[in-house]
Parts: sequence; structure tokens; C-alpha cells
Amino acid sequence: MISVEQARALYPDRDSAHGFEHVLRVWRMALRIAREEGADLEIVGTAALLHDIGRAEEQASGRCHAQIGAERARAILAGQPAERVEAVVQAIAQHRFRGANGPQSLEARALYDADKLDAIGAIGVARAYAIAGEQGQCLWAEVDPAYAARDPEAGRADLGDDAHTPVHEYRFKLSKLAARMTTVTGRRLAEERHRFMAAFYEQLEREVAGRA
Repeated sequence: MISVEQARALYPDRDSAHGFEHVLRVWRMALRIAREEGADLEIVGTAALLHDIGRAEEQASGRCHAQIGAERARAILAGQPAERVEAVVQAIAQHRFRGANGPQSLEARALYDADKLDAIGAIGVARAYAIAGEQGQCLWAEVDPAYAARDPEAGRADLGDDAHTPVHEYRFKLSKLAARMTTVTGRRLAEERHRFMAAFYEQLEREVAGRA
């Protein structure tokens, strides 16, 4: 429905956390999950390549990038079989972590899990610190247990706050992603990534405290 090179032209930015490198990782992982779960590869692949095309507009308008991306995908794929276009649109609209509507179709679940897997493990740690560098955040800080215990679905507006760190992001959101996987394959892959990520932040705390 769309090629990698066609999709690449839709991501002009060099965002190290959400740019086209992220899109390609999600695309590869989504196709892996789709193969193992028996999902439609063309729909999953197309949705993965287009899933973040609304991010730049989200920053400018404040609207949800998943909804923007779904609308843009429908326009980009106009003229292709309507049922398949809508399957792609649905998957994009439902891939956001704090989206009101969870992923329903198998194709949407494959994309959702692939996108979340890219937020944990070694890549998840690297992305958290890439964002922290852009925001001028500290490397480590104590996290209020009440903050860490909040439901991520409630959202928060402090990503750019001076007090926010990658440790906050881990405790509030990233540590909870493995439990939110929606496919058998996603859950299996998330286990190893979660263990690595948890071990990293535990080691980081020991080193900050001079215990390691």
C-alpha cells in the first residue's frame, strides 16, 4: 500500500526519539509480530510506516498525533481498497499509549505492541535519555512514590518540567508497558526488554548513591 521510501518522505525531521529511525524499528517489529500472530502483513506494515506522521502537527496544534495521523493516512491512501484503508486508519488511531480506545483488530494490536516495545529495553533507555538531553533534564532524581503509582492513562504535563528525569519517565510509564502488551508475541518480547531496563535503572541508582 506504501513503500518505505514513500513513507520516508513524510518524516522530514531528525527527531532521535520519534523520527524515521523509530518508524523503521516499529515497522520491523510490527511485521515480526504480525507474522507470528497471523495478522495481515500489508495492513500492519502500512500502518507502522504511517503511524507517527501526525507528530509534527500535534506539536503545533495540540491535537492527538494518532488521530491526525489516521486522517492523513486516509488521504494518502485514497483510491486504494476502502476496507483495507480503514483497517490501516484504525490501527494508527489506536496505537497511542494513552488513547481512549485500545487496539481492537489483530493488526492494530500488532502495531500497538511494536510501538510500545520500542519504548522499553535498551532502546527505551536510549530514547528516554535522548529526550532528556533535548529538554535539559537531570540524569537522575528521586521519584515521589505517589507520582510513580499514578495511572499513566491519566496523563501528565511535566515532561518538560525541570524536575522531570528519565527515572520519572521509567517509574511513571515505561515500567508499566510490558504489562500492557496485547499479543502473545508482544508479551514474550517485552519480558526480556523489561528485565534489561529495570536492571539498568537499578544499577543507575546504586551508582548515583555510591553503592556500586
